[in-house]
Amino acid sequence: MAVDVDVDALKSMNQAQLDELFVNSPAGPIPAGEADGTVLFDPGSPIEELAARLAHLLFWKGKVFDPRSGELRNRILPVGFPAIAAAVYTAPSWIDGKECIVLDYSKTSIVAHWVRDEIRLVAPNLYLGVVFWEKRRILNFALNFGT
Repeated sequence: MAVDVDVDALKSMNQAQLDELFVNSPAGPIPAGEADGTVLFDPGSPIEELAARLAHLLFWKGKVFDPRSGELRNRILPVGFPAIAAAVYTAPSWIDGKECIVLDYSKTSIVAHWVRDEIRLVAPNLYLGVVFWEKRRILNFALNFGT
């Protein structure tokens, strides 16, 4: 686990660097509580910061995990309304076959039933995520459980 990585470092990485970090990181424990989310739209590009801020301001604030129930809810819209549930469990990653934490929307959401997220712990309280749309990787994101 790379302890010197933070959200700003993730936003400055290109896709190959994010992929390498994900592959070389452990699954970590299934998180608990509220995480601040950052969408990583076009890693390493000049538009990354603006895109991340707009997404956070208007659409997606992060996630709230409840490991006892094995579920999470996304915090969406400007007010952070809890919606769009997912089942949470560990399983092999679609990227490298090693263990990751899966955020599975297939049986919990009409809106996002074709989405699967995978996360791994890249620093204390910081997870790097990958979004799949029907097995096609489309996006990265960060979940920060620290202050």
